[in-house]
Amino acid sequence: MAKINDLNLSNWKEYEDVLTDSLWIMGARDKSGAHTGEYHGNFIPQIPNQLMRRFTKKGDVVLDPFLGSGTTLIECRRLGRNGIGIELVPEIVRKAKNQIKKELQLNGKVFMDILVGDSTREEAKSAVIETLKKHNRKDIQLVVMHPPYHDIIKFSNKAEDLSNAKTVEDFTKKFGMAVNNFTDLLERKHHLAIVIGDKYANSEWVPLGFYLMQEAMKNNNLKLKSILVKNMVGNRAKRNQEHLWRYRALVGGFYIFKHEYILLFQKI
Repeated sequence: MAKINDLNLSNWKEYEDVLTDSLWIMGARDKSGAHTGEYHGNFIPQIPNQLMRRFTKKGDVVLDPFLGSGTTLIECRRLGRNGIGIELVPEIVRKAKNQIKKELQLNGKVFMDILVGDSTREEAKSAVIETLKKHNRKDIQLVVMHPPYHDIIKFSNKAEDLSNAKTVEDFTKKFGMAVNNFTDLLERKHHLAIVIGDKYANSEWVPLGFYLMQEAMKNNNLKLKSILVKNMVGNRAKRNQEHLWRYRALVGGFYIFKHEYILLFQKI
């Protein structure tokens, strides 16, 4: 079987920073290079960094269907992977393009294509196919999906925005459409990762992570490989309010979110 990454396992002890445990304890977000924490709702660069190093090789193609400020593609440029991103809001696309260009290409020339579109629709899939053809590629080696955590943060006023889904069921169903769209383009035995957290609604824990995991498992071409749990630090809404949130948790009988999931699937 062809190798799926560039790790030299003859010297496996050299990769102490490559995570192999299911509990990911990470510090503050990486703000080196072009990375910035200004965009509310972006995920930390260490996540796509770890996923690319484990599950891709230099020159492979990585797709992020919920690109946001461009974190995944910045890591692509840094690690020598080709990147395709899809983002619904044109204004965010313009900012992401400018930010990604600031990252130096240290590992060879790679392409970065950002598409404006709705990842739940067939048109987005067609646009990715055309982009692959433009670069003489036929498939993708890694899909990294970091959707909105339903309505916790509103990213736009667009009805098709997942953060504006009327119900959790609607959110989950639409997300499943995006999974199905791009699983078709994923090379066999390669991976799709979903980064997602849960939420509270009316004093009830809403397990978005499990809902999206179940939705992805409906796709017969995917098998679940791992459920990774990552600690959350520096949450903007709770920053400098730790004591207040601890008091609220004790009074209200709930627990404060300190984790999110990375759900790892493999195409079979």
